[in-house]
Amino acid sequence: MSVSEAMTKMIRFYAQESGQKSHHDINHFQKVWAFAKTIGELEGLDAYTQETLELAAIVHDIACPLCREKYGDADGPHQELEGPSMAKAFYEDMGLPNEQLERICFLVGHHHTLDQVDGLDYQVLLEADFLVNADESQARRDQIMRFRERVYRTKTGISLLNDIYGL
Repeated sequence: MSVSEAMTKMIRFYAQESGQKSHHDINHFQKVWAFAKTIGELEGLDAYTQETLELAAIVHDIACPLCREKYGDADGPHQELEGPSMAKAFYEDMGLPNEQLERICFLVGHHHTLDQVDGLDYQVLLEADFLVNADESQARRDQIMRFRERVYRTKTGISLLNDIYGL
């Protein structure tokens, strides 16, 4: 499956949702994907890892509609609980190597866990998601600076965060 095919499939997935949340969810994952693509490429990820990262970025919040319905919110722990199996179902008929599918599911299941980073793909996904979440949640400058110090590790991610938020 190509990244573009995954993108259109994910848009269809979210379009089944009604109202403003579907537009928000679509816009959110596209922004996270764009930052993940940019950071990953500029940090020199190999093609396989870059593709894995981009496919994970597309489905990183796949569980949000279910979580809002099931739990009344789409907080990080609920997303990490429900997301991996949904990501697996989303991609399993697309011919991805099992190792790649498992890594995508792992990333989806950990994209709010900040202390178990085990690869550059994971690091980049955290950074890309925060770039978008900080804007969408209207995070305060001190919150952004704390997150930068605590989580950010890539030169590209730090540079983007500093430029976007005037740090």
